Amino acid sequence: MRACQTPPKPRHGDRFIPTRAGNTWDTCFPVSPASSTSSSAKDLATRPLGSWNKQPTANDTNCNNGQGVYSNLLKNEVLRDQIENVPVLSPSPTSRKLFKFDSSERSNFLNSAWSPYSLSPINANSAQLLNHSYSKGVSKISKVPLKALDAPQLREDFCLNLVDWSSKNSVAVGLGESVWLWSTNQNLTTDHRQWTGVTGEVTQLCDTGSWRNPVSSIAWNEKGTHLAVGTETGLVQVWDAARETLVNTIWGHTARVGTMAWSQGDTMLSTGSRDCCINQSDLRTNPVIIENQLAAHTGEICGLAWSPDKELLASGGNDNVLNVWSVRHSERTILTYREHTAAVRAIAWSPHQYGLLASGGGFADETIRFWNTITGQAKSIRSITTDSQVCNLAWSPHSAEFVSTHGYSTHLIKVWKYPSLEKIGELDNGRYDRAMYLSMSPRGENIVTGGYETLRFWNVFKKRKDKRRSELDLYKIR
Repeated sequence: MRACQTPPKPRHGDRFIPTRAGNTWDTCFPVSPASSTSSSAKDLATRPLGSWNKQPTANDTNCNNGQGVYSNLLKNEVLRDQIENVPVLSPSPTSRKLFKFDSSERSNFLNSAWSPYSLSPINANSAQLLNHSYSKGVSKISKVPLKALDAPQLREDFCLNLVDWSSKNSVAVGLGESVWLWSTNQNLTTDHRQWTGVTGEVTQLCDTGSWRNPVSSIAWNEKGTHLAVGTETGLVQVWDAARETLVNTIWGHTARVGTMAWSQGDTMLSTGSRDCCINQSDLRTNPVIIENQLAAHTGEICGLAWSPDKELLASGGNDNVLNVWSVRHSERTILTYREHTAAVRAIAWSPHQYGLLASGGGFADETIRFWNTITGQAKSIRSITTDSQVCNLAWSPHSAEFVSTHGYSTHLIKVWKYPSLEKIGELDNGRYDRAMYLSMSPRGENIVTGGYETLRFWNVFKKRKDKRRSELDLYKIR
C-alpha cells in the first residue's frame, strides 16, 4: 500500500504584514477633543501629536514653524482634523492623552469637505494649510527703472512693434528708418555708427534707405542670431546680427508689416500686415516662398504670438477679434473670440498652463481676458478691467505672474498674480509716456518698455534659482 502523504503547506514567510489600505479607523474610533464638547480649529492645532511632541513655548514657535505645520498636516490626514491655519502657539498648563475615544467627533469627520473620490493626495483642509503656511510673500518691486536710454524717432503707434530683446541679451529697437542694437555681450569696434550706452554698446544694424519707408516691426528668432525687420511698404528683411548682413528679402504684403513671430525652429516666419493678411514664409528656400496666407481678419493685424509648443498661432486685429490658428488646419481658424470691444494687440501664451491664452484690448475695451483654447470655450474664463489701454502682456517664466503695460490714460506698468488677478505691483512709466512697447530679458527677470522716445529697463520678477534650463519639453504634459 502507498503511504498517505500530507500535502505541503504554502510558506508565507516568518512575518505577517497587515494591509491597512481601506481601513476607516477614524470613522469607527473617532478621537475626542480635549473637552467633552467639540473643540475649535485653534484647539485642535495646539494639541500635541504624541508624547514626543511637547507643548511648544514662544521661542519654539518662532524657531520651529515648519514643525508645527507638519504636525498639523499629520492631524488633518491621520485624525481627520480640519486645521487650515497655523495659530500662534502658547504653552498650555494642561495636557491630554492622544488616544481618548469619544463618539462626539464622528460628526466632524462625516460632515467634513473631504471626499474619498478626490484625486488629491491630501484633503482640502491640508491643502489650505499648506497654502497659508508656505505661500510665497509678495516680492517688492522697485518703482525706479534700472536704466533709461534715449530713443529718438521712436514712433508711437498701437499697431507697431518696434522693441525686442533677444536670447543673446541684445535689445533691438526701430528708430525711423534704422534699426539699432544695444548689447552688453559684444566687443564692437569703434566707428562712426556707434556710441557708448549706459553700460553697453549701441550700434546700427541696418537702414531701409528712405524716410518714406520707416521700420514698422522687428522680431528676433529664438536663437537670437537673426532679426526680422518689417517696413512701411510691406517689405520684410532678415538680417544676420553678428555679421551685419542681409540674409533674406520677403515680398508679399501690400501694406505695412506691424507684427511678426518666428516658429518651427526659426525656419518659418509669420508676418501680419495692414492688408489684413498673415503670411507664413519658409526661410529655408531662396528666394523665400510664402507657403500660406491666412485671411480671416477685417482689420489691420496688430499682434501675433505662437504657443510654446509652436502648434497654435494667436492673432489679434484692429477689428476687435482674437483668432487662433493651428498648423494642422492652417487654411481656417479653429477658434474666434469676439468679447473685446477695441483693437487686440496684447497677446501672450502662458508657459505654465497648456492652452491658456491672455489678451488685452485697446482704449475702448481696457480689459485683460483669459481663454481656454483646449476646450474651445467661446467665452473668456477670467477677465479684469484695467481702466486704461492695454498695450502689451508678458508672463513670468518663473511663477504664475504676468506684467501688463498701458497707454491712455494711466501710462502704468502693472504686475499681476494668476489666477487670483491680484495686482502686486504698479510702476509709473511717466505722466505723458505710454508704455507702448514691451519685451522681456532672456532670464525672465527684467523688462524693457518703450514710449515717448525713451527706453526704460525695469526689474519686475524674481530671479531664477536654478540657472540650468531643463531639456524636457514640459508643454507636452497636459
